[in-house]
Amino acid sequence: MSMHFDLAAVLQGDYGTLFLHGLETTVTIAVSAWILAMAGGIVLATMRMTENRPAQWFVNTFVAYHRNVPMLVQLLFWYFGISSVLPASVQTFLNQYNSQELFAIIAIGLCSAAYLTEDLRSGLRSIPKGQYEASRALGLGFVKASRFVILPQALRNALPSMVNHSVLLFKNTSLGMVIGAAELTYATRQIENQTFLSFESYFVATVLYLAASLLIMGAGALLARRFRVAGAR
Repeated sequence: MSMHFDLAAVLQGDYGTLFLHGLETTVTIAVSAWILAMAGGIVLATMRMTENRPAQWFVNTFVAYHRNVPMLVQLLFWYFGISSVLPASVQTFLNQYNSQELFAIIAIGLCSAAYLTEDLRSGLRSIPKGQYEASRALGLGFVKASRFVILPQALRNALPSMVNHSVLLFKNTSLGMVIGAAELTYATRQIENQTFLSFESYFVATVLYLAASLLIMGAGALLARRFRVAGAR
């Protein structure tokens, strides 16, 4: 039995537009979730640096929850659970403005923040204690020392693992399909249902996901080379 490969059939007309729209939505969710994850990761890592017990307890609880509950469950909890307890007016407003994408961004961003927090924690541990002492000797307070001395070094040290988790964040946007977010996997499923060309549809999606992931990894490699410590290998 000969096998017919008709790639053009899933790229022509509205199907190609559907792929592009799905990719655009995927990028939007990924970038927005990454910004939320980075902001949350930095705030949580800074809170962990303090000697405030309640703050440390909050960070540890946050990280433990998001690292041990599957992201799919978190997505469903936000979309079906959290949304159900919101006021009716808020629910109506969200439904008018793509609540699926919004909840996907929140769930993926917060979950990824937990992993980035641990990456930053490893980066902070690699900083010599002399850096903290030097900051205090220069008269820098906790906030300024963290902003100008400690966190920049921690970010640089944690960059490889943060890039890996950024790639993972991008790939996890595909989970948004289960709550109706019209991202790339959702669009691919629609095209496959309409054309019955499963191999061709998922082949295109695979190539797009692979290209985007390699692009993120390449950008991470350039950043690592740009911020490499002089003399380091």
